[in-house]
Amino acid sequence: MSGLLASGGLGPDFRVEGMAPGWDKVEVTSPALDKPVILVPLKKGARESSGLEWSMIRSGLRAGTYPFTATSHGRTVATVSVKVAAEGPVGIRRFVIGPQKAFSDAPAPKRPGTDVRVILTVEGPAWGDSLTVRSPVFSDPLTLTTNSADDPGCKCDDGGGTVYAGHTRVREDVPEGRYTLTAVSDHGKRIAEQYVTIAGAPVEHGPSWMVPGAVAAGAALAVGGVIAVRRRSRTTASSE
Repeated sequence: MSGLLASGGLGPDFRVEGMAPGWDKVEVTSPALDKPVILVPLKKGARESSGLEWSMIRSGLRAGTYPFTATSHGRTVATVSVKVAAEGPVGIRRFVIGPQKAFSDAPAPKRPGTDVRVILTVEGPAWGDSLTVRSPVFSDPLTLTTNSADDPGCKCDDGGGTVYAGHTRVREDVPEGRYTLTAVSDHGKRIAEQYVTIAGAPVEHGPSWMVPGAVAAGAALAVGGVIAVRRRSRTTASSE
């Protein structure tokens, strides 16, 4: 029997477990989402999923419990109900992990040893010139800084947000699984949390060009957890 898991955070992340062998795609829909979420197998033959697309809770949604339905080729495979909190001020606009080169913030598993880039965008007052991201998949904490060369200059970061960015490498000895990334300020205040997925054979490297570290994007949502709906302040987008 399949099960759909959901957890709160910057946006709803999902994963489905217990799928029949040979499945290829699951679509998660809900009146609370701004668009459907597509899930695919974590790896060939896997019965659990990873996220292929990202979605947000709709702005202006009333607080309450909303149904989320997972379907595969028109057949319902799992459902879950998630409590959505009242809309409130936003602090973190974006917390994403992607390839260090040809950056993309689409959620996808990362292989051990992968070079990655981490982007965190703060809307409103910034937390100084740097933030730290910690995770079991890092050899050492990763420092994200403002005005970083790792900032991809995404239009989605326009409008007064402060972008923190940095790069590192996923530990080559990390076992497959889901891990947590936690961003903290210079004063140790927890700012944001993201889930990461490690899967596949380690990437082989020659001499390392940076301090080892790690990260990977993934998905998850604790059943019955609260998803806080965030309201962005009105800002004027800057031109490039």
